[in-house]
This record gives sequence, structure tokens and C-alpha cells, in this order.
Amino acid sequence: MGRILVGTASWTHRSLLESGWYPDDASTPAKRLAYYATRFPIAEVDATYYHPPSLSTVEAWRDRTPPEFTFDIKAFSLLTGHPTRPAALYKDLRESLGAPPQRNLYPKDVPPEITDEVWRRFLGALEPLHEAGKLGAVLFQFPPWFPIGEGNRRYILECARRCAPMRVSVEFRNHTWMDEENREDTLAFLAKHDLAYVGVDMPQGHTSSIPPILAATSGLAVLRLHGHSDKWTSKNIDERFAYMYSEPELGRWAARVRELAEGAETTHVLFNNCCADNSQRNASRFRALVEEAGEPEGAGEAGKVREAGESGGPGESGEPGDLKGPGRPDTPERAPSGRG
Repeated sequence: MGRILVGTASWTHRSLLESGWYPDDASTPAKRLAYYATRFPIAEVDATYYHPPSLSTVEAWRDRTPPEFTFDIKAFSLLTGHPTRPAALYKDLRESLGAPPQRNLYPKDVPPEITDEVWRRFLGALEPLHEAGKLGAVLFQFPPWFPIGEGNRRYILECARRCAPMRVSVEFRNHTWMDEENREDTLAFLAKHDLAYVGVDMPQGHTSSIPPILAATSGLAVLRLHGHSDKWTSKNIDERFAYMYSEPELGRWAARVRELAEGAETTHVLFNNCCADNSQRNASRFRALVEEAGEPEGAGEAGKVREAGESGGPGESGEPGDLKGPGRPDTPERAPSGRG
């Protein structure tokens, strides 16, 4: 069984800072990240979806965390086809576009040369993490209007090509990719190209809902747990992610993740129920449950979960689906890899 890294999708959210999870002396961004890194071995950065990070910010993340710490970085909205505020663009590129400040931009609104420059700067800023071995994956979460199709498969491959040698992970929000008719083909496509599938736990019955399927289509397997808030469509982040996983839910997910980790070198489990300290508490307890299941005979050091922190599944609204996926095919040696 490979390593299982458990963490959260936020360490700076306002409600977390107000929850009392941080000690009083963790009063600056540097001290908060340093403290977080004593509790968990991995963090997902979702702020990069809303605004590309500066090189100095990424260097600070690198310098404020231990050598073995891992970051998953969410791709900037423009690169995944989501609406993008002009104010989020690099200042000189925004000015060259002359875009109305109140109108969201989509890829079709941006000339290819400017899009190419956004790619170059975004990935360039991640280089310090990649070079330090701290970049787990660049997370590409595609929108609900990104259905299965040859053109969209090509775009996924283009994203992977642009990011190489950085690893990418892929999360869908359009059901056609993972419905019963297309599920096996989708997982086979990702496995063929050594792309990590992101399994999700999320409310069902919405246009963006994806069933809770886990699969190792790469040396990296990923699970993001979004919770089951009954206000999933709310624009209020605190309402959308206001969910606390129960002990039975965490136990069921822990068993499934251990099974998933049998087919992957590394498994990332990120709790994205980021309201108050819900995700921190759930992630800590989840890690304990995975470890309590015991190390399988002969697993050795590779079977142990990395240190994560103190104590903290599928939603009560439905049981998770069976483990699916074609497994990871033989592939050439990989290049090293270091909210919403």
C-alpha cells in the first residue's frame, strides 16, 4: 500500500481563523502555515483558482513548510473554462485587453497569445514548489458545462502537456464523464495518459454532481471530500461547505481509501468542508481511523500513513459507489513531482 497523505483545502479561511483551531501565538500567515504543517503533511491551495499566485508567495509557502510537505495547487479559473474576473488577471494583461471591469471573462474572450502568457506565468510561479519536490499536483477542476467529448479530451491532454513535468489531477463537474455509460472509458482515458482522477464526495442530485467513485488511474490517487450541505448551491461559502462528517461516514471512507491506496504510489485525501474547523477536525480523525485499521502484513514503511495531526465518508444521503477503474497501466518512468 502506498503513502496516504491527509489534509485540508484551506488553512486561512476566515471562519477557521475565528474557530480557535490555531493557538494564540499563530498570529501571522507565516506562523499559521508553520503550525498547520505540524498537524498535516499536505494542503490544497484553492486561492490560486481565484487569482494567480506571485512568485514571492509561492516561495514563502516553500520556505515555511518542512522538506516533505506537499501542496496541491488548484488551476487558475481561466485555464479551466470558468468565469474569471478581469481584476484577477495580471495587471499588464488586463490593461492590454481593455476588458470591462465588471464583466467576467471566459477563454473565448481572451486572445490566444494572452492565454499563453497566463499559462506561462501561472506555471512559472509554481516552479519553486516543483523544484523543491513539494508540488503534488496541479488540480484541474472542470466546470459543469465541460461534458465528455473528443474536443474536451484534447483540452485535458493540452493542460497536461503544458504542465509537464508537473503532475496534474482531473476533477469533473459534468455527470457525462462518470455516468454508467461513460465511466469506464473516462477512467481508461485518464489511465492511458497517466492522469490522476479526482474522486469526490459531494451532494447528489445537482447538475454538477459526480458519483462517489474512487479510482487509481495514475501513481497518484486523489479524493476530495466536499461534504453534504443542504445548501450546496449557495453563494455563501460558509453555507455551502457547512458540513461535519460523522464517525460512521469517516470509517467507511477510511476503509475505501485504504483499498484505493493499494493501487497507487501516493493517495491524497483533502477535506474541503471548510467551514470553521470542520475540515481540520475531520481530517485529523480520518487519519487516525486509517491508521487504526492496521498495517497490512508485509507492507513495510510504504504502508504507513504520514504523520498528520490530532483527531477530527460518504454522506448520510447515500452509500459510496464501488471502487471502479481500470488500474494504472504500464507507463514510462514519471518525472518527479515534488476550494470548490
